[in-house]
Parts: sequence; structure tokens; C-alpha cells
Amino acid sequence: MDTIALLAFRTSKDAFFATDDHSPIPASDRDAFEGLSYFAPDPDLAFSVMPLSVPPEPVTIATTTGDERTYQRVATIDIVVADRPVTLSLYDSGHPGWFLPFRDTTSGHETYGAGRYLDLQPNDDGSVTIDFNYAYQPFCAYNDRYSCALPPIENWLDVPIRAGERQPA
Repeated sequence: MDTIALLAFRTSKDAFFATDDHSPIPASDRDAFEGLSYFAPDPDLAFSVMPLSVPPEPVTIATTTGDERTYQRVATIDIVVADRPVTLSLYDSGHPGWFLPFRDTTSGHETYGAGRYLDLQPNDDGSVTIDFNYAYQPFCAYNDRYSCALPPIENWLDVPIRAGERQPA
């Protein structure tokens, strides 16, 4: 895990949220925005793993506004978090790379209740880096006008992921 790159990424994201016209923070609230809340970087929550390809299967995923979206489950990954084996599904969302929506035991307490996301790109050797330090809350965590995918139950973890974005203190 490259802590310097992570902290630079967070600084850039905070600037985007504070100033950009595409920020989910309503324009009227941006002057008071002081930055996102993050967990301290944790190198134990970054993994480089080889995904297991699965035959593409459509998965209907509910959204925060009651709509549904269809993604393609295309791979799974196996990791160990807090000494517990975890399997997660990766989805094709129609954008480059894979989409990993997840919930964990911090959801609704320390992090956004509807879950968090990771956007993943395969490495040159076919592996993928799962770095939960980059886990982010979807835009609907900051603004009700967004409709965000809810992590399917297969990506609900019974362990805490104290990395990435968190609810404001």
C-alpha cells in the first residue's frame, strides 16, 4: 500500500467535493464543507489476488430509490479479513474494470448504512488489487437526489472494514 498516494488521492477528492460542479455536495453547502471523514490508512486491508472468473450471470441489484439495475457477475475473489475467509463477487457495470459494492459490520454505524464501493482495474498479470483504503461511500450518502446500487447480500461481510471513507464524526 502506498500511503503517500492514498493521502494525495484523498486530498484531491476533498477538493473535488468542495469545488466541482459535479460534486454531490449541494452548492449551498460547499462553503461549509471541510472534507470527507476517513479511517486511518491500514495496509492490512489491501490485497493483491487472482480473481476467479465465473460465467457471466445477470444480477438484479436494488437501488436506494427503489429502482433496480442489472449487473453481470463476472468473477469472485477470496481474501482473509480479521482471520476470517471472505468471498466477494465482482461485477461488470458497463464501465472499464470491475465494480465491487459491499457492506460490512461498520455499515450504518461508522460508515454509510447502504454500503460502500470499490472500482477495480485488473493488473498486468491478471490479478486485482483490493485496497479497502480506497473504499468510498456512494454519492447518495451525501445527496438524496442520487440513486445508488445496494450491495447484494453475497457481498455482505460479517467483519468490519475500517478503511476508506467513513461517516462524519
